[in-house]
Amino acid sequence: MVVTTPDLARTFAALESEGLDLRRTREAGEARQGFYVVGDAVLEVVGDVGAPGPARFWGLVAVVRDLDALAARLGDRLGAPKDAVQPGRRIATVRGAAGLGVPVAFMTPRAS
Repeated sequence: MVVTTPDLARTFAALESEGLDLRRTREAGEARQGFYVVGDAVLEVVGDVGAPGPARFWGLVAVVRDLDALAARLGDRLGAPKDAVQPGRRIATVRGAAGLGVPVAFMTPRAS
């Protein structure tokens, strides 16, 4: 799950007050990202200084065992799989033309 926020420090503090531990941060150009593990899921929080207001849900990333098979099934509705930010993982994003209404991506599992 991906959340954007205009106030990264405020959102980090709110998540940590609920018992979540910030696992790592990353600078991505002008944006800063933070990552939390919530059960089996990863919550990515992205600082978006251009968006006023509260933190908000932005998109969803699902883990799939065989990204290439999914890409073949979805065809041109899915962008080409590429290396993800996390080492050893790959990701592909559903294109807007698929009409989902919210950004969705698929990613390979973490190496065991």
